[in-house]
Amino acid sequence: MKVLLLKDVYNLGRAGEVKKVADGYARNFLLPQKLAIKASAGAMNHVEKIKNAAAKERELLNAELGELAGQIEGLELTFTAKVGETGKLYGSITQQMIVDVINEKIGSSVDRHQVESQPLREVGEHWVRIRLTFDLLPKVKVVVVSEEELQKAAQPEKRPRKSRPAAEAVKEKSKVSENPPAPAAEEVQKQG
Repeated sequence: MKVLLLKDVYNLGRAGEVKKVADGYARNFLLPQKLAIKASAGAMNHVEKIKNAAAKERELLNAELGELAGQIEGLELTFTAKVGETGKLYGSITQQMIVDVINEKIGSSVDRHQVESQPLREVGEHWVRIRLTFDLLPKVKVVVVSEEELQKAAQPEKRPRKSRPAAEAVKEKSKVSENPPAPAAEEVQKQG
C-alpha cells in the first residue's frame, strides 16, 4: 500500500514523502497513529503544505532538544558486570539501564525506546546513539568493566615475602659463634 507520511517516521521517511509499505504496517500502525494517510489523488494535493508544516515543527523540536543533545553528547557511562572466562557477560547491559544512568546524571526524561543499541554483552567500550529527534542523534560512550578487574585494581599490591639472602644467613651464623674457637692442641704446645 502507498501512504503519504504526515509526520516523520524513523526508519521510514520524513513528512510529505510517499512510501510503499506493507498493508498490515499501514493498517495497524501508521494509519491509526495518524502518522500517514493513503496516498490518493486528493491527498497528493496537500504534499507541499504537509512538508512545510513538518519542517517548522522539526525546527522547533530540534531547537528545544538541542541543549539536551549537547548534555548527552560525550557522556561516559561505566557499568560493572560479572564476566565469564570467554569475556562474555553473565546477563547484559540493557537499554533501560543506560537510560536510567543518563536520566540520573543530567536530570532528563529519555525513554529506553530512544536508545539505538542491542543489549551489550561484552566487556569494553561501546558507542550508543540516543535518538532524540529525526536529526538529533547524540552518542554516549558506555564502558563495561568486569567485577574481577575492578577488584584487582582496588586491592593494594601484595609484596612477595623476601627470602633472606645467603649473606645475611652467614652473618647470623657468625654472630652465634662470636667466641673464637679454642686453639688446637698443636698451637698450645708451640706457645708453651
